[in-house]
Amino acid sequence: MPPPPNYEFQEWWNKEREKHHSAFLDVKHDNPSWSTVEIQSPDEGTSDDLNVGKTRHRNARQLSHILLLKLQHAFNSLSWLATSSFSLILAANRRISSNDPRGHRDRPPTRLYRLIKAFLVLVLLLLVFELVAYFKGWHFSPPSLSASAELLGILYANWLYVRANYLAPPLQAMADVCTVLFLIQSVDRVVLVLGCFWIKFRKVKPVAQVELGDDVENADPEEYPMVLLQIPMCNEREVYQQSIAAVCVQDWPRERMLVQVLDDSDDTEVQRLIKAEVQKWQQKGVRILYRHRLIRTGYKAGNLKSAMSCDYVKDYEFVAIFDADFQPGPDFLKKTVPHFKGRDDLGLVQARWAFVNKDENLLTRLQNMNLAFHFEVEQQVNGTFINFFGFNGTAGVWRIKALEECGGWLERTTVEDMDVAVRAHLEGWKFIFLNDVKCLCELPESYEAYKKQQHRWHSGPMQLFRLCFFDILRSKVSISKKANLIFLFFLLRKLILPFYSFTLFCIILPLSMFLPEAHLSTWVVCYVPGLMSVLNILPSPGSFPFIVPYLLFENTMSVTKFNAMISGLFKFGSSYEWIVTKKLGRSSESDLASIVDGENENQVMGGGLLRANSESGLEDLTKLELTIPNGKKRINRLYRKELALAFILLTASARSLLSEQGIHFYFLLFQGVTFLAVGLDLIGEQVS
Repeated sequence: MPPPPNYEFQEWWNKEREKHHSAFLDVKHDNPSWSTVEIQSPDEGTSDDLNVGKTRHRNARQLSHILLLKLQHAFNSLSWLATSSFSLILAANRRISSNDPRGHRDRPPTRLYRLIKAFLVLVLLLLVFELVAYFKGWHFSPPSLSASAELLGILYANWLYVRANYLAPPLQAMADVCTVLFLIQSVDRVVLVLGCFWIKFRKVKPVAQVELGDDVENADPEEYPMVLLQIPMCNEREVYQQSIAAVCVQDWPRERMLVQVLDDSDDTEVQRLIKAEVQKWQQKGVRILYRHRLIRTGYKAGNLKSAMSCDYVKDYEFVAIFDADFQPGPDFLKKTVPHFKGRDDLGLVQARWAFVNKDENLLTRLQNMNLAFHFEVEQQVNGTFINFFGFNGTAGVWRIKALEECGGWLERTTVEDMDVAVRAHLEGWKFIFLNDVKCLCELPESYEAYKKQQHRWHSGPMQLFRLCFFDILRSKVSISKKANLIFLFFLLRKLILPFYSFTLFCIILPLSMFLPEAHLSTWVVCYVPGLMSVLNILPSPGSFPFIVPYLLFENTMSVTKFNAMISGLFKFGSSYEWIVTKKLGRSSESDLASIVDGENENQVMGGGLLRANSESGLEDLTKLELTIPNGKKRINRLYRKELALAFILLTASARSLLSEQGIHFYFLLFQGVTFLAVGLDLIGEQVS
């Protein structure tokens, strides 16, 4: 039985604890950096009593310590902001002062850059003028020409009159035209997506009339057509082994195929490496040849044209083309060539690309979203409904007769693949796109390589349109095919898209902040672009978290695409520039081995073709690779047009903030920050 409670002792203990607790609070206040946790039992008073006690203990010393803590937090925040800004300035300064090994800094400014720079100076002056007017309160009651007495007021009153009557109307008209073009292109995009849904719903896909057996060794070789496989390359040290290996292990009778390695390399060491690789596959029994041109004219088109001029080409019926970073699966020919059987009017079978490095960085993720829509929607819908699309230049099989009838490879543009496809279409040949046949390849991981690639892809179509416009009009194809080529294939998707993207979102929108009489609706700035971005990522639903970066980055790339389009249309100096897209060799030998192991374990020669390098000769090849110098160190760059547009958009966002423009401010702010990140080369591979 427990002893009875001692109430006198409990009362004494509570008094002593309260006395010592007060003394402890005084000590704690003298040391504000200490942290304590106070636990109160239910019988120590109500919450009101606690609040009264706390109020009683907040003396002047406590308030001083609280103020010092807040000042310390504010100082830490400002220090972090200053340090971050200083680090960013130092990074930009290092990139400005660094020497570009390729001499890009020595190039004269382009016409577009001069115009953008002049536009930047103009908006900065306008922002200063508007800030002065804002602090004078003229945004509430603007001065009039008759009542204004000071010079600045007269100037501002005249500016209001000029912008309302002379500047805003043409800007509004231009905005309306670009909006209409935007809506037309959006309707085209919606129609393509609906066509893709119809294909998925009806499960429409090309079906070959014949199927080739799995046992190639025991099959009749006459059942397999003669196929020529071409690998054009130029200084492709990183990827030549895997591309040659992937083509050589095709599940096709060896006597019915011939591999041409078309090497345009000007590096003698790389030439030696590729020759050694070809010799190793020759020793394995593969029919493979090495070709090197002495006169390297016409870039890739000239290389392919030279290869097709060989006498033995007449013995072959089809030609399959693979760029140096492409790795077709062992059954690629068995999935594509049978589609030609029984279809004498079929000229091209195109396979889809798959990317081994699509998750490498943000840049490759955004590229994958764009190209997934291109193949899944654009190529598949056009191939299904009109039997025509632009040849992608690789991972496709051509009927050699179709190439010969349309004139073969021409060196007149930087998009020789699109050129030959348009000419073959005008000759009446039909195309098939196989969405379920994928060929592994590599995406450019640096913004510099991606920008050069996009410049070539958007300059070349305008060169081609200028050259083949009258050929389209004089051709014997139907009126509907002519209209599709001119208005949809070239004008809407190759010219209008980069034109309105750059003009509407990079010029008209920021300028409308300084000419508020011209207005862009919220649905033009936000809702329709957002809807189009959602449609664009439908083929790659896993990329949905990147929808906002995708929208902002596509607008950022519009300056490169617009510049390329104008250069190709008017034959400016950079329009015919051809630079091989830099590869890093991400599609490694293990990728090839996994393909072969998974799809064709019992490959010919007892699996001896699974590796690009045989054990014999591997040591010699390694020694040869070690003799190659590493080359000049790559560095990140600064992109002047993107930086200038970043400051234009940020200046316009500041002006929008003065006018409380709502969604326009946020769009301009985020778009300006995106341009700044791209201009400082902070997206993609960082190599500094």
